[in-house]
Amino acid sequence: MGFIATYGLCTPISPQYSLLISTRSLRMNSHPPMPVEKMRQILMEIIDVMETPEYATKLDEAKEAAGNEMLKMMQMVFPAVVQIEIDVMKRHGYTCSREAIVHFTQLVRQMETQDSEVARLHAQIRSHYMPPVSISSTVDTSL
Repeated sequence: MGFIATYGLCTPISPQYSLLISTRSLRMNSHPPMPVEKMRQILMEIIDVMETPEYATKLDEAKEAAGNEMLKMMQMVFPAVVQIEIDVMKRHGYTCSREAIVHFTQLVRQMETQDSEVARLHAQIRSHYMPPVSISSTVDTSL
């Protein structure tokens, strides 16, 4: 018998249902590959929506409320960005589901290793909720 997570709770499921989930998730991940041009278009649309006055104001307010705290940034800004992504993805045939956003993100991650423009656009989107990380090249050994 397996378990299924529902809003932080685990509910027992029968072995037959577990097999159904496994085969379903395999089918969901077997979408035909998306052309790079289509991915670029979707990412540009996401950026365009994020930069509209309505959403830019909402994102700025969420960032201001989050301050410099990463946890608050992920609680306040990240969901707003994901909602924008979902809204744009729906226009391109994706469903409004957690699986769809995960699948889309996996496609983006695969394509950004192959296409510098996809990587640049995705980094631009991530910059809205992930602050730049600077790694110091000097190490303080005075401790």
